[in-house]
Amino acid sequence: MRTRLIFVRHGESIHHVEGIVGGPHGCRGLTDLGHDQARQLARRLAVDLAADRPAAVYSSVLRRAVQTAQPIAAALGVNPVADCGLCTWHTPPYADGLPISRFQADYAAEGGGVFRPFEKGNESWAELVVRVSRAIMEIAQRHRGATVLLVGHTETVEGAFHALGAQPLYRAFDLGVAAASITEWTTDDDTASWPPARWTLRRFSDTGGV
Repeated sequence: MRTRLIFVRHGESIHHVEGIVGGPHGCRGLTDLGHDQARQLARRLAVDLAADRPAAVYSSVLRRAVQTAQPIAAALGVNPVADCGLCTWHTPPYADGLPISRFQADYAAEGGGVFRPFEKGNESWAELVVRVSRAIMEIAQRHRGATVLLVGHTETVEGAFHALGAQPLYRAFDLGVAAASITEWTTDDDTASWPPARWTLRRFSDTGGV
């Protein structure tokens, strides 16, 4: 039984264009371009997955991911499910809506790195990876042998490299994940087995030439 996890990064967002911290309140959703990207991606996925209908569509709880997931789920005939585990950084409430440059400069935490946050009150990278990885693995186990879409953020796609690709917390490379792109992992192993299933990266940051 093949398990297929298709990760989608949200479309262009207002917070990214404006350079602000896009938490639960600071995120104002997608730009007009971002909405167009989400609709185009929904049409593309409806064709690509016509013979392999997804069992579920999950998204992070942030507005930009929810707005990307909605047309995709509608095109695939399923109801989207929001999962906070798929979110980007859980930034502290004081930072939500601040300019990113100010957050990183004025609230920098001394000694930030893999296990200590870069900004005061923020998650560390290790905490983010564990949270996202756990959400991914819970979904993979819940839908063993099925196709599932996970709509999130750059960090959601990065988390898959740790959860599924067994990359160390401190990777020797960076990932450039395009807006409204697809990253796909599959395995023919039991996703609940130990030792862990061996996954294959089928495509990464694929925008379909758009």
